[in-house]
Amino acid sequence: MRLFVAALFSLLLLNCTSSEPDFTSLPDGVQTVSLLGDTLQTSSNTLPETLTTRIDSLIQVSDEINELIWRARLLGYNGEYRNAIELLSDAIAKKPEEPALYRHRGHRYISLRALDYAIQDFEKAVELIKGTEDIVEQDGLPNTQNKPTSSLHTNIWYHLGLAYYLTGDFEKAQNAYNECIKASTNNDMLVAALYWYYMSLRRNGQDEFAGQIIEPIETDMDIIENNSYHKLLLVFKGEFDPEMLLDEDSDALSNATVGYGIGNWHFINGRKGRAYSIWEEVYKGSNWASFGYIASEAELAQK
Repeated sequence: MRLFVAALFSLLLLNCTSSEPDFTSLPDGVQTVSLLGDTLQTSSNTLPETLTTRIDSLIQVSDEINELIWRARLLGYNGEYRNAIELLSDAIAKKPEEPALYRHRGHRYISLRALDYAIQDFEKAVELIKGTEDIVEQDGLPNTQNKPTSSLHTNIWYHLGLAYYLTGDFEKAQNAYNECIKASTNNDMLVAALYWYYMSLRRNGQDEFAGQIIEPIETDMDIIENNSYHKLLLVFKGEFDPEMLLDEDSDALSNATVGYGIGNWHFINGRKGRAYSIWEEVYKGSNWASFGYIASEAELAQK
């Protein structure tokens, strides 16, 4: 069954005659198929009431484009990625020159493992933001300091780099993360971009330069929310014990993020067996839309 569904999913993506994949032939209740051929279903987790209330309030005061984006983001938070893509595709048909629509649809294509489509969307968004002023992207739930840490430009470059990375195109990933770093205005976005940039370099054999780019990372940096990325960079520098990060009591997102990063640390240092065992543990988790999960999955699929 796993092989049949995976083959069906691949056929849907490869033979699609439109500009977007068709997920409608997948079994009922299935959002997509993992890179290993397992069906992935919508999570049954209930969203915090504060999140839905906040998004409802943001929808009320938004213009047409941002209203559609927030509705799509809410669908994504609920695990309804296919519906989010459908909503964003309808919006793109009406407003094809709006980069934020491609940025958010591209994100959801990553969630659904339609990586080539994600790359197409982010590359289109890159074209559309050339020569434009960057804008802050509000969070669904504000962080502890109520300071959004990302922007339209940084998110486009960040997610484009991730899509390249997941397909094994490490050179293009490096270029994207270099642009993301140049557009970053705070430490949170900086450590997130440096994390993937470093790994792209290491996986591409540029070990010396990789070491140089993380030299400025210090333990006392002001980090609001990307603490896992920060600590992983300190592991890469040899200044933090990796075993301290693998905490079974931490939330699923952190476990996937940290699990992939620590697995990659073992991998690039020649301990491939340990790396794959950690990635397999990540893959057994439930948070299949997190980037650490997808990256672990991609590693296992390429094994």
